[in-house]
Amino acid sequence: MSTISYTKNISTDNFKKKGKKTLNYVKNHIPLYLMLIPGLLVIIVFNFVPYFGLLIAFEDYNIFAGNNPLDAILRSEWVGFANFQKLFTNSYFWKVFRNTIVINGLKILWLFPLPIISAILLNEIKNSAFRRISQTVIYMPYFFSWVIIFSIFSSILGTYGVVNTLIASLGFERISFFMEPGIFRGLLVFTEGWKTVGYNTVIFLASITAIDSTLYEAARIDGAGKLRQIWNITIPGILPTIILMLILNVGHILDSSFDQVLVFYNPIVYDVADIIQTYVYRMGIGQMNFSLSTALGLFNSVVAFILIVGSNALSKKLLNRSIW
Repeated sequence: MSTISYTKNISTDNFKKKGKKTLNYVKNHIPLYLMLIPGLLVIIVFNFVPYFGLLIAFEDYNIFAGNNPLDAILRSEWVGFANFQKLFTNSYFWKVFRNTIVINGLKILWLFPLPIISAILLNEIKNSAFRRISQTVIYMPYFFSWVIIFSIFSSILGTYGVVNTLIASLGFERISFFMEPGIFRGLLVFTEGWKTVGYNTVIFLASITAIDSTLYEAARIDGAGKLRQIWNITIPGILPTIILMLILNVGHILDSSFDQVLVFYNPIVYDVADIIQTYVYRMGIGQMNFSLSTALGLFNSVVAFILIVGSNALSKKLLNRSIW
């Protein structure tokens, strides 16, 4: 009994010491903690408070059931998993789900390696002025909204755009790039790459500049050429960043491309372009079916969470590298 009591006293003393140490640290860094308050308030208001709205997924939500939308959530009829059952038995839901996986999967397959290659090539440019200009040119499209990008490509690939005018002048039939189901997904991938490759290039380029330059000097002394240096130094050096970006891309495979698809698509290409977010938008805003759209959004978030955790665990097991 005395040994147990002695152990408990040690644990209590250690806990008190750690608590006192933490309290002293907070007192000595009060300005830093005050600076955290605005960020914490934003997270609480925009990330945690909306969780209350997830109850709609389990209700037959009627916005007029209460005095305000929040009161309506409490007064609406509880239906359990009926909305999810209705969702999973809807054949169009699975078409939308497949479109989301295919479109974002193609983007990961074709676009994920491009900024890595671009960053490596930019890093090998010795003329600093030319490198800065090249980096700015490929980075600039990231600041354009999807409405502007649609306008640019519409003037180029539209029915009476530059490309179709050239095709018609050569005696061929005009191509409906925005209304041809077989072409539309490729158009989404291409325009996504044009917009985002430059931004992702900057991320990988920053990771490359953090690599110790003496490693390259040692490799040159040993007779290693450029390709050998890239393969044995550059790529392993940026591998943690590559894994981080890949995990994030896989985790967001179901909840990206909404702005792009909403601006680009039309009813003719719904069968190949309608994704989960646009479907939620049309049901929630267009058809006022808030319960079903919330259930779909919750399903989307759960799957995204599983993908992030799963890809992180797989990366940790196979490559011994992970986010956490």
